[in-house]
Amino acid sequence: MPLRTGLAALLLAAAVASAPAAAAGDDLPRDVPAGTKLVVADQNEALQTLMRASGEHDRLAAEVTYANFLGGPAILEAFRAGALDLASVGNTPPIQAQAAGEAIPIVAAVTSQVVDYSLAVRPGLSVKTLEELKGKRIAYAEGTGRQPFVLHALKAAGLTRKDVVLVPLRVSDFPDAIRTGQVDVAVLNEPHFSRYLADTEGASALPDSEHDRLPRRLSYLYASAKALSDPGKAAAIRDFVTRWIKARRWAAANTDAWVKAYFVDRQRLSAEDGRAITLSEGEPVFPLLSQLVPRQQELVDIIYEAGDLPERLDASKQFDLRFDAVISEAAGD
Repeated sequence: MPLRTGLAALLLAAAVASAPAAAAGDDLPRDVPAGTKLVVADQNEALQTLMRASGEHDRLAAEVTYANFLGGPAILEAFRAGALDLASVGNTPPIQAQAAGEAIPIVAAVTSQVVDYSLAVRPGLSVKTLEELKGKRIAYAEGTGRQPFVLHALKAAGLTRKDVVLVPLRVSDFPDAIRTGQVDVAVLNEPHFSRYLADTEGASALPDSEHDRLPRRLSYLYASAKALSDPGKAAAIRDFVTRWIKARRWAAANTDAWVKAYFVDRQRLSAEDGRAITLSEGEPVFPLLSQLVPRQQELVDIIYEAGDLPERLDASKQFDLRFDAVISEAAGD
């Protein structure tokens, strides 16, 4: 991805990301003026369904609208165009944003006990171990969480990108590519993974035991520095982070209601499949951002060492640590 060198954007990114954790959330405005609006990027309609089904959307202090995307690169382009204030993304888009000179600091995170994605295998092919990825055609999308997931899988198997054929595709093309055999292996998330297995004759995936060799799920909310520099929008983002944490906890505590709202009514999966997906995730955990810097740096390093970054980045600059106090307060309720 080409680097953008806008000095103002880089300086703003550094200023926001280097805000000390000790400054706490008191440095963030609390008052949301009437008429404040936020545009929030969603993926697979999961975020808006969560916020509405939990009732937290109706409690938001700002007027929030959701825009649906598939994949981090499309969201990054919308941020560049000034069309977004906040987004729900995987762990890789903040890295690509920093590499591109964009100021979009992370303001919240959630982890769970499952892996981010699943390695789906094309119909008629059997792949039982990560080591058997050698020589396979693997769907690849730089700038998305699927990128380091593949790189982690290769590293765990003692392989490099030279041992496989990485096929560049848009994330939206992954399901059709694996279903039609254009690739041998594709990284799919839910609900696409369960739908692929249910609807495709001869479909398979690597066993759970192989997925257990890979890192656990890590997802972020990140916000434009421009929005964070506006007191009203910064206060609205603070409020959204709090409501989002409450909504995630609601979904974990109300499995049947969440499964019906999202997996059945929205994604047209069976209640049984939706319940299995939800229960496998376990309780959501909302770590402090300062605790995640080493983990994010490890991710930066693996992408850099694979040759997909022009320079080794400082992951600490991807976070707005002022939100640690907000997270601590909301997660402690």
